[in-house]
Amino acid sequence: MSKIFTMIGVFATYLFIYVPIIVLLVFSFNSEGFPAPWKSFTMRWYQELFHSVYLWKAFSNSLIVACFSTLISLVIGVLLIFYAAQGGRVGKALSLFYGNLVIPETVLAVSLLSFFTLISIPLGLTTLIVAHTVLGLGFVIPIVYARFLELDYNLTEASLVLGATPIQTFFKVTLPLLAPALFATGLLVFIVSFDDFILSYFCAGSSSQTLSLYILSMLRSGVSPVVNALSALLLFLSSLLVFIFFSLKTRVRIF
Repeated sequence: MSKIFTMIGVFATYLFIYVPIIVLLVFSFNSEGFPAPWKSFTMRWYQELFHSVYLWKAFSNSLIVACFSTLISLVIGVLLIFYAAQGGRVGKALSLFYGNLVIPETVLAVSLLSFFTLISIPLGLTTLIVAHTVLGLGFVIPIVYARFLELDYNLTEASLVLGATPIQTFFKVTLPLLAPALFATGLLVFIVSFDDFILSYFCAGSSSQTLSLYILSMLRSGVSPVVNALSALLLFLSSLLVFIFFSLKTRVRIF
């Protein structure tokens, strides 16, 4: 009986999670506005989605912030690993990056907003990139450093014995071995940055609007079918990136 109740509980949980998503996908093709009953199939909402200038402007802002914050996070992570590979001690400094994940994101957002206000930096895409980079470092540094500790030191030692310099060894031996972990972590940071709302809400200001903020402004006037169409596309893109991330994560374990 305990197994039966466990299966029922698990099944009910999955229904609670996925049924709203399925409803959203189905009604993105409904000719009537949500929450009207199903009437007929249409692609009207997707056509309106692709003709919305403000929406694509917000989408481009989110894409710019996600790409730059991911790139900066990975570069800082590579520099830290380079320092560790040259004999630097970074073990005690790792706790500083774990704090980004432990501290509630609202507290982090308010702290960053206070910092930007204190040094008189105008809010916009620049402050958004900085805020998302701070969040991304909490994922990049611990994951990549853990992968670095798993590398076979004999490969590095063999490169040095054969005459390569420490810099050549890092870029031709260590970095290629870290490439799968860097790519998988980059995908994870990109997804987190692209979908983030709290940091965007506090650090975007009035001059810049990300996709999450644009969706919020649309929902204030009611649930538009265009939001359903947009959510369906974002769900497809996010699922694709998550699938790539987990497939690369499996490869990292094999390497």
